[in-house]
Amino acid sequence: MCLTCGCGTTHTHTHEHDHEHDHAHDHAHEHSHGHPHTHAKSDGRRLSLEQDILGENNRYAAANRARWQALGVFALNLVSSPGSGKTSVLVRTIEALRDQMPLAVIEGDQQTANDAQRILAAGAPAIQINTGKGCHLEAHGVGHAAEALPLSAGALLLIENVGNLVCPAAFDLGEAHKVAVLSVTEGEDKPIKYPDMFAAADVLLLNKIDLLPYVDFDVARALAYARQVNPGIRVFQLSARSGEGMAHWLGWLREGCQQARQALPQPPHGVAAVHA
Repeated sequence: MCLTCGCGTTHTHTHEHDHEHDHAHDHAHEHSHGHPHTHAKSDGRRLSLEQDILGENNRYAAANRARWQALGVFALNLVSSPGSGKTSVLVRTIEALRDQMPLAVIEGDQQTANDAQRILAAGAPAIQINTGKGCHLEAHGVGHAAEALPLSAGALLLIENVGNLVCPAAFDLGEAHKVAVLSVTEGEDKPIKYPDMFAAADVLLLNKIDLLPYVDFDVARALAYARQVNPGIRVFQLSARSGEGMAHWLGWLREGCQQARQALPQPPHGVAAVHA
């Protein structure tokens, strides 16, 4: 059980590849983390258990980060409430970048492989992680999923977390950046209602701006709230449906991938580099 919220953490990884032949593997990884009500004898004991769980996750996250940096992979962890349009943003991003750089996606949902199928149809290899009762992805499962993806130098790895603005804030997956997606169909006070998530995110995507004429949403107030909890957060206002504002987001992704490639160790002087 997850001590952050009490959810279950039995994950099923359904691997979906865009290879010439389709194949799927189901791996059930069960983690018995205990339950805050049955195993935590006191607040101090519960805190200790939470620290153990997060500490273990952070060790896996550090290993993921080191592996991806060594490959020159630019990894992002997209987080949001359900219905913010994360998958639509990913589909639009893949359609724009699939001919410019290697892409791969890890999809997190409690049930179904619907989102992974949408990603595959858009032209990127994808793996679905179904968390069952779990409300967030964990670094261990994400690391295993990434091993089954084609990740070459300069690849963009997009991780779509489970729709939830609470627990994913505490679980590092090894990403270069957390990207919070907020749609204008939600309340503009989300950043101060869920401050941990918006404080943990480096980037905010304000999505569905094509709907602004039809909804009661104060953009200035929403961004002020976001900067109240995270003064340095980078903001992109866009619409995955109309494409408005996508160019700035795509430019930032290209820059991140280029920086990840440039951070790779250079071959000794006089030795030709080997390109994948």
